[in-house]
Amino acid sequence: MCSRYSLTSPPQAVRKMFQCEGAEDFPPRYNIAPTDPALIVRHSLRHARELVLVRWGLIPPWVKDPREFATLINARSETVAEKPSFRGAIRHRRCIVPTDGFYEWTGRPGAKQPHLIRLKRGTPFALAGLWEHWLGADGSELETMAILTTAANHDMAAIHDRMPVILNPPDYDRWLDCRPGTADHIGDLLKPLPDGEITTLAVNPKLNNPRAEGPELVEPAPSTLP
Repeated sequence: MCSRYSLTSPPQAVRKMFQCEGAEDFPPRYNIAPTDPALIVRHSLRHARELVLVRWGLIPPWVKDPREFATLINARSETVAEKPSFRGAIRHRRCIVPTDGFYEWTGRPGAKQPHLIRLKRGTPFALAGLWEHWLGADGSELETMAILTTAANHDMAAIHDRMPVILNPPDYDRWLDCRPGTADHIGDLLKPLPDGEITTLAVNPKLNNPRAEGPELVEPAPSTLP
């Protein structure tokens, strides 16, 4: 699964990479956790890319009260088209979640070691996501998202058996274009990243606190220092 990630790249770099406008300048975030505001890239009604803030933790439109619903932070790519919570979004509301690193943990409860996973090329990258629009009976509205996961590649397998779906830039348009109203043409994108493209680093255990924030969180863990 993917339960924490970061986005510390400058806003102008994110906008340039994903070729979109929108969202005011945002501060670096080293520890984005479920229920936090999160930036996504999606198509606007005019089918142009836009950068917007939503809440991490998908709420399906049929939920009566979000306060009584366990938000869905991940969607398994193998079953996403079959699950009632996701099958509408995978056809009509796909998005990109910009990040420059995500986290996974090893170790036993009480002594968990976080690991930061980044691309070797050192640039921001795209996680495949879904978004939803919830409308309450009282007129309240909430936009939310979930991150798609797949089986781990060889590089990730020593840390976790799952990893987020990472999209390559040539596939962004195909992923975001929901006008066909189907997911038949994007199934080949729901696969692990090829081996040899990521780096993993054991980082500061302070990251175990989902409220912790700051650049010290991505410093190497003491046991990894020379």
